[in-house]
Amino acid sequence: MSERPDEEKLEELRQKKMEQLQERADGQDAEAQEAAQQQAEAQKKAVLRQHLTDDARKRLNTVKMSKPQFGEQVERQVISLARSGRIQGKIDDDKMKQLLKELKPDSKSFDIQRR
Repeated sequence: MSERPDEEKLEELRQKKMEQLQERADGQDAEAQEAAQQQAEAQKKAVLRQHLTDDARKRLNTVKMSKPQFGEQVERQVISLARSGRIQGKIDDDKMKQLLKELKPDSKSFDIQRR
């Protein structure tokens, strides 16, 4: 009978140790994930800096401030165009305006009918 409490204590210690190891592993995974995310963000900024003029970057930042989701969509589009090699030179402010017009979601229109 005296062996049972010892076994229970050992099992409790094992559980605590496993929880600690799991927490450490989770912390390391989170750190690795954070580092990968920061690296991807840095690469994205580098590609945008390489393919956009200062004015175009300012316009894109302004769009991101007012419409974050749309700004992210435009960034993804510019990056995909750059990676596929379809951008010749840099995108200036006029080209950015054109790109924004093309990507702008259709404005919601509705008709009011009176009966």
